[in-house]
Amino acid sequence: MPSRVFLLSPARSSGRRAEQLVRSESALGEALRGEGAALGDVFAFLSSLYFRGKLGYALQFGAADLAVPGALVITPGHGLCRPSTRIRAADLARMGAIDVAATNPSFVQPLLRDAQRLVRSLPSATEVVLLGSIATPKYVEPLLSVLGERLLFPSEFVGRGDMSRGGLLLRAARQGQELLCVPVQAALLRGKRARRIDELP
Repeated sequence: MPSRVFLLSPARSSGRRAEQLVRSESALGEALRGEGAALGDVFAFLSSLYFRGKLGYALQFGAADLAVPGALVITPGHGLCRPSTRIRAADLARMGAIDVAATNPSFVQPLLRDAQRLVRSLPSATEVVLLGSIATPKYVEPLLSVLGERLLFPSEFVGRGDMSRGGLLLRAARQGQELLCVPVQAALLRGKRARRIDELP
């Protein structure tokens, strides 16, 4: 199996859940208001099962022998960041104010910058896998413009909702079994609803 670097789509950084976290007396809320909290932990709280699944899977199977980490988070306004990157409440608010869209330069330009840096730093055989929506252009369009056929995604994502994808990834990580990944460029991006996790053999 070739080495892989996983790109994780972000959690929604605005709205009631984000406000509740920043105001909460939890250790994570206090860290956001103080010295900063790990980006991966914050997004896992905001997105719940889906991001936890993406993060757990990427940490399990991401390349450990490269100059770049095996897991990078697509971060509104900040491009690709390590899950361990420390952010504060003000950082989260700024992310939440950025429209995650392929037509928004504030989102796209930092992503393109870091995707180009990533390509330059990776061995040619390393695969880049998007763990995020492949049915809309917001991630696919900018990443494809840099990575082309090198950009892959798990084929079992097609037709699944966020919760189903999260459960699928957590289960695969627990079992130590990587999912089949196929090029985004040539993929059928939409399909019929996939079976739920509890329907699988």
